[in-house]
Amino acid sequence: MVAEKVFTQLRRGTLEYCVLALLQGEERYGFDLVKALGEVDGMVTTEGTIYPLLARLRREGRVETSWRESDAGPPRRYYKSTPAGRQALAAFIADWNTFRTSVDTILRHGQKDGDKP
Repeated sequence: MVAEKVFTQLRRGTLEYCVLALLQGEERYGFDLVKALGEVDGMVTTEGTIYPLLARLRREGRVETSWRESDAGPPRRYYKSTPAGRQALAAFIADWNTFRTSVDTILRHGQKDGDKP
């Protein structure tokens, strides 16, 4: 299905910003991010996707980490957004709003002609 392929690409392109948004104002560990994303329709992801993404964001200086003891097992690595991560998210939000408005405008234009999506 073509729509599924498009949706997958959109999810891939926006996932890092969704993670940065979830890290706004609060530290989280990796599996907590997987659970939070899984609770949002259409954003299901796995640890195999999140941990490499978090490693890349760390290398890029967009998140920083700390280790904490856990009552439920071994210590956990917690992630939090850095100023560079917050700046990247703010830029994405501005671009996303422009992009979303443009797509919505085009889709509405197509519907004016009596077309149904």
